[in-house]
Parts: sequence; C-alpha cells; structure tokens
Amino acid sequence: MDLFRRKPANPAAYCDSGLKRCLGAFDLTFLGIGAIIGTGIFVLTGIAAAEYSGPAVVLSFVLAGLASTFAALAYAELAASVGGSGSAYGYSYAAFGEMIAWMVGWDLILEYAVSVAAVANGWSGYFNNALSAIGIGLPNLLTKAPVAGGLINLPATVIILMLMILLIIGVRESARVNVAMVFVKLLTIAVFIGVAGFNIHPENWSPFVPFGWFEHTAEGQPIGILAGASIVFFAYVGFDAVSTAVEEARNPQRDVPIGIIASLFICTLIYIVVSGLLTGIVSYTQLNVSSPVAYSLQLLGYNWASALVATGVITGLTTVMLVLYYALTRIIFAMSRDGLLSQKLAHVHPKTQTPIRIIVISGVIISLVAGLLPLGVLAELVNIGTLAAFVLVSLGVIVLRLRQPDLPRPFKNPFGYTLPILGILSCGALMMFLPVVTWLRFLGWLAIGFVIYFAYSYRHSRLNAPQTH
Repeated sequence: MDLFRRKPANPAAYCDSGLKRCLGAFDLTFLGIGAIIGTGIFVLTGIAAAEYSGPAVVLSFVLAGLASTFAALAYAELAASVGGSGSAYGYSYAAFGEMIAWMVGWDLILEYAVSVAAVANGWSGYFNNALSAIGIGLPNLLTKAPVAGGLINLPATVIILMLMILLIIGVRESARVNVAMVFVKLLTIAVFIGVAGFNIHPENWSPFVPFGWFEHTAEGQPIGILAGASIVFFAYVGFDAVSTAVEEARNPQRDVPIGIIASLFICTLIYIVVSGLLTGIVSYTQLNVSSPVAYSLQLLGYNWASALVATGVITGLTTVMLVLYYALTRIIFAMSRDGLLSQKLAHVHPKTQTPIRIIVISGVIISLVAGLLPLGVLAELVNIGTLAAFVLVSLGVIVLRLRQPDLPRPFKNPFGYTLPILGILSCGALMMFLPVVTWLRFLGWLAIGFVIYFAYSYRHSRLNAPQTH
C-alpha cells in the first residue's frame, strides 16, 4: 500500500476544474488584505500588549510577520510552479504524497472553519453594540450561546448565512464586495493613524519590554515578546487564502505570488504602525478590552473617530469571514475532486460556476457552530494548525527542488534554501511557544483525520482509479 503517491508537480497535469478564471493580481491582493486585516488589528493588538508583550508588541508583530513572510515566499514559489489545486493541501500533494496532503487538508478545514465561526462571534458582539447605541440592542437570549446563558447567537448565525448566499452568487461578485469593504477598513485605519499621530505620549512606551522576551506567570502562562508573537500570529492567518484562488486566477503563475506577497507586506506595515501608535497614546495596561483601537480614541475624547473605527471593525470582520469561508470551500472542493472526500461535493453549478453544495453544507454547519458554541478559546488551535501547514509548505519547496530541479519556476526564492529553512525554523519555533493543551487538541484532531483517511479516503482516491483522469 503506497501512502505517499504524488500528483505530478505540473499545472497542466490537473483536470479542468470548471471554476471561472476571473481574478487578477489586484483582486488577489485585496483578497489577502480582506482576510488578514480584521481580528488581529482590531482585537489582538490590545490583548497581546496588555497580557504578553507591553509596548514591545510591535516586536511581536515583526517576528510573526517575518515568519509569515518566509512562509509567504514559499507559497509564492509553489503557486507559480505547481499551481493545480492551490493551498498547502495542493502543494503537499505534489511534494509529499497523498497521506500527508490529506492531513494538511484536514488541518486546513479545521483552521478555516473555526476561524470563520470565531470571527462571527466577535462580529456579533460589535454588531449588537452598534444596535444598542441606537436603542434596539438584542437580548442576551439571542446573542449568547446556550452554555453562556443564551439560546443562540443569532447575529453570528445570520451573517454566515448571508455570506453563504454571496459566495453562491459567484466569486467575481464576492471579490467586488470584498474590495469595497477593504477600502472602508483602510479608511478607518487611516483615521486612527491621523488622530493618534498627534496624541502620542512617549512615556507610555516605558518600560518598552515589561515582560521580557519569554517568561512565565506564576500560573505557568507563557508571556513575553515571543509568546506574544505566537498569539498575534493569528493576525496573519489569511494570506494563504490567496493561494486557494489559484484556479480562479486569470494568470495564476504571475498573479498569485503578487497577491500573496503584496497583501502580506501591506498588512505587516499597517500592524507595526498601528500597534506602535496604540501603545503610544494609551498605557498598555488599559488595552485588555474587546475593541482597543476604538476604546483608545474614546479615552482621548474623539468619540466620532471611535464610532467610525467601530464601523470599520464590523466591515473588517465581515471581509475576514468572507475570504476565509471562500478558502474553506475551495480546499474542500480540491479534496473532493481528488476523491479524498465524496466527489459529489465537487459539483460546480453551470450558471454560477461555484461549488454550491460545498458552500451550503459548510455554511449551515459553521453557522450552527457559531450560533451555539463560544469559540474564542480555539484561536490558539487555529494558530498551531496554520503554523504546521506553513512548516510543510516551506519544506515542500526544498523537497520539490531536490526531486524536480528542472520544474519551471516563474518565481523562485533567492539565496538557495536559506529562506525556506528560515520558514521552517521560525514557524516551528512559534509552535513551541503555544500551551500544551493546544498541542493535545491539535493532535486529537489529526488522529480523527487518520481514521477517516484509512476508513474512506485511501480507498476512494482518484489515484486508485488512474483511468478516470
């Protein structure tokens, strides 16, 4: 039994997906920005500063951004050379074979699904706060999960179902909506930078490193710049979603690398500037709140700017959900087409040219999870799954260079194997700074994946039926 059967690392070797090629480099860049700028800048910046890094949260973002950059360059090289079904799943299939690809895909399903549900919970809180401000706030019964004393988190459920309808209509239309919302997000960030730039108090940056580089609290909780980096890494989850659009890109070998690298560079720069300003206008000890950017402006007395930023938060989290939901459906589509999941899911609607079955099934499940479960504690689980995928993608660059040195590479990482190795080491190091319980949950999910692979996926794989290619 060959568990490491590989697809050929050649875009032409893949069957036509039937998906519509309509996205350019501009669309893909904004797709990445739409996925990246959201929870990280509007929520995690304050939490990481208050609990982990202090003003040195800037360095935490720099370190997490460096690790993500190394991984992004690996994604860009594989997107340009391998193409195919895109994402860490498709690249792992070409580099390591079917079983590893299945485990990576299984990992990505958890990452994206939990991310969408968790962000929906955050979106619900901001949305209900906005309703309360105009006197029509929803009761706790309709905004909290059953275990939190409510009946269902209705706004979280409804927003996912609305995004489901948008994705069914078509990726071109979804991309246009995403671009509009990204512009709103960037405008609100520009307002914050403009106001904060004239209200900096340098004494708030002292001490700059109150928790050291890596320490532990009395309860054993990791703190410091490195622990902060492993937490704010969640802010970078999403740039890899660009690679899942490879089959809908007009010129994937050129546009996908541009979209990945450009979106990550823009967002990293924004994170560094905003986190520096945020800890400069307010003491980091005051930032452990759900909306630190809006809250800090409120403390300065700029209520109009605070309200505008709160609007940007709602818009920003919407784009995060839209892009991550989109990426989830394309990964499931690729796995279904390969036979690792039911091939019935891979049906593409002839009119909308979208995989409606996957979109609907995913949307219903995620909406129920978001409505019935509080998922904030799973942010660390999302991080470890993403970091594991990044390690494998970086390793995949090295493996394919050794196995297929003559493979055309329109984009290739400079400096030989240095950058992929740095990607492996940096992402692997961030995994080490996550709590033990996170590792246990992650390994449990992978164990379930192994059972499914041997019970179903291996026997139904398209590689077991070469005559169907």
